[in-house]
Parts: sequence; C-alpha cells; structure tokens
Amino acid sequence: MPHPQPRCIALIPAAGSGSRMGSGLPKQYAMLAGRPLITHAVATLCAHPRIAEVLVVLAPGDRHFAACDWSACGDKLVPLYCGGETRAASVFNGLLAANDAIDSNDWVLVHDAARPGLAAADIDRLIDAVQDGDSGGLLALPAADTLKRANAAGEVLQTEAREGLWHAQTPQMFRYRVLLEALRRADIHAVTDEASAVEQTGVRPLLVRGSTANFKVTYPEDLVLAARLLGGDNNG
Repeated sequence: MPHPQPRCIALIPAAGSGSRMGSGLPKQYAMLAGRPLITHAVATLCAHPRIAEVLVVLAPGDRHFAACDWSACGDKLVPLYCGGETRAASVFNGLLAANDAIDSNDWVLVHDAARPGLAAADIDRLIDAVQDGDSGGLLALPAADTLKRANAAGEVLQTEAREGLWHAQTPQMFRYRVLLEALRRADIHAVTDEASAVEQTGVRPLLVRGSTANFKVTYPEDLVLAARLLGGDNNG
C-alpha cells in the first residue's frame, strides 16, 4: 500500500575495494577516529529524523560489516549483500532488492560511504530544496581553484574557465522511479554518479550548495584530515 507522503530513503553503495588507499582492507572499513570509516556516514543518516531507512549495499562476500557496532542504528539500518562491479551497478542492484519496500515516488538519497563529514544540516538543505519537484538534485560546491586540462604526459594543455563548474558531492537525491529507470538505461561502466545517469534522460538535477567538510576520503592522508574535522585524531 502506498505511503501517504513520499519518504526519504538513504542508500550507501559500499561494495568497492578502495584500491587507491593502498591497503588490503576495503576503504570503507579503514579506521577513522577509532571506528570504521563507513560507520560515520551511516550513523549520521540513521540519526536523522527525516530519513526513514538506510540501505547499505555490500559485496556478497563482505565479512566486515557484521563485525561493526550498529546498535545505535536500530531498525533503520538494512544491509543488502548484492553489490556489483561498479558503483552504478551496486546502486541499481540495491534499488531492485528493495523494490517491494519503496514506493515509486519515494526519494532515494545516495551517499558515499567515504564521506564521513556529512552533517544533518546538509541533509536538511538538500531535502528542502528538492522535495517539491521531480528533477531531484545533489549537494555540490562551486569550483574555486584554477582548472587545468592536461595531456597524457601530465603537461598543461590549457586553462579551463571555472565559471559555472561545480564539484559534485553526495547525497544525490532522486525519486525511486526516476533513478531506477535512469540506471536501467545507462551504461553502468561509464556512469560515475547518479546525477550523470539522470542527466542522460534529459532531466536537469538541481545543484544544492554543500559543505567543504563533506569531502570524499580517497587517499590515506585524507583520513588524517577527516579525523581533524571530526574533532579527534586518527591514532586508532
């Protein structure tokens, strides 16, 4: 039976290996301020009153997730062991797996497991800006640095104008039916984020100003910066 009002469902694709971290452990389980990296984003989403459910899409053989302490998340947290080879495949598989529990007009907020600095205010700002339309949207920041285009040798070919350019962040928020159909039609090996898949259908998602603290942990040194922003250290 459809819900009277569209709900907000968070989905975190967490089936990747995080090879750029240079560690045998998948990046989402690297330790940050005393606990696995993924737990920071999951805890923020589970604690938010406007998020009805948090789906975490994991690799089928994942043995690390169950070893984490999820007691504070209660019934909101739902692990799905159906991750794919790419981010887009994991999101698509997660949407299919949760099909019976999500209405077509519900909102899905896809968030990176490696963005521990997401704040409740970021989530509110995105939902408030997007919820009254159908085009969806994403958190993002206007490009502030000078941008250079390089050749294969790493030499500068030209300087690119940064006006109108934004750095995409997450969450990226779309109606369930819109996102599912966009990913169904997209090349899952070429799509780098949900917005790009939706854009290919002719929809223009809304850019909602994000926060510099909501950056993506990609390299080992990023863990040190993330720990400082979270108000601690990263000594274990």
